[in-house]
Amino acid sequence: MTVASPARVGSERTAPARRGSSRSGIGAWLGLAPFAVYVLLFLALPTVLALLNGLFTRDGSFTWSNLAALGDPVVLTTFGNSAWLSLATSVVGALVGAAVCYALLGLRPDGGVRTVVDAVAGVLAQFGGVMLAFAFIATMGLQGVITLFLKDAFGIEIFAGGPWIYELPGLFLPYMYFQIPLMVITFMPALSALRPQWAEANLTLGGTRGSFWLRIGIPVLAPSFLASFLLLFANAFSSYATAAALASQGSQIVPLQIRTALTSETVLGRENLAGALAFGMIVVVGAVMWLYSLIQRRAARWQS
Repeated sequence: MTVASPARVGSERTAPARRGSSRSGIGAWLGLAPFAVYVLLFLALPTVLALLNGLFTRDGSFTWSNLAALGDPVVLTTFGNSAWLSLATSVVGALVGAAVCYALLGLRPDGGVRTVVDAVAGVLAQFGGVMLAFAFIATMGLQGVITLFLKDAFGIEIFAGGPWIYELPGLFLPYMYFQIPLMVITFMPALSALRPQWAEANLTLGGTRGSFWLRIGIPVLAPSFLASFLLLFANAFSSYATAAALASQGSQIVPLQIRTALTSETVLGRENLAGALAFGMIVVVGAVMWLYSLIQRRAARWQS
């Protein structure tokens, strides 16, 4: 009678487990395949095409002339307008969104008000493009409902200084419709992660509510707030459809300038200017998202 050695028995038992783990690993990779294809088609491929259009001419020769267009005063003004609009909407959206999150902090997470606000924020954060532009034109346009009501009922002319809604300042209000909800979605988890024990310890040591926020709450939430602010900036900087539907005349911001470059034969005497502008946008948004990932990584330390 032969007795199997413990090593052999152990190897026989672990062999099926290894095969099972390898199968689960393959299944996990297969599950990521649709997302990988999506990223390649809608993120990696457009980025590569933008780089190629910015660094090569139509005949395939390498050139720096396209990127030199980024130093043109008109292009710099366009980038400045995009930065100004993104910064303004991000600051206001972050402050208002943080105030909404603070107001919701005292409500039950599974309560009716909190559920409704979370659902509305999730919908409005994606409510952009032509639908949002049409809603503003129908309500606050030259012949909008609110415009005519204020004129007939109170004699108020909101467009006395010109049709500002169709210009760069008119993009501020539409952008707030998706900036504030996006801030609520991204900042609320960080605010909810504040531990009650910290407030109790602060009161035990003789602190006040103001000292808690000044010494504990704000320093702890600062990385999450800054990360959400950067996300709002990147979101506004890359928005196109709402601006294209409202500010149809001119090229005040970079996405509209790219559209102009694509629809005209020559812009500023340079070919493939759209690729150079897209390259500039990629650099700006990439830098912002890199900072966002660094700050978010630091903010995740205490949240975990």
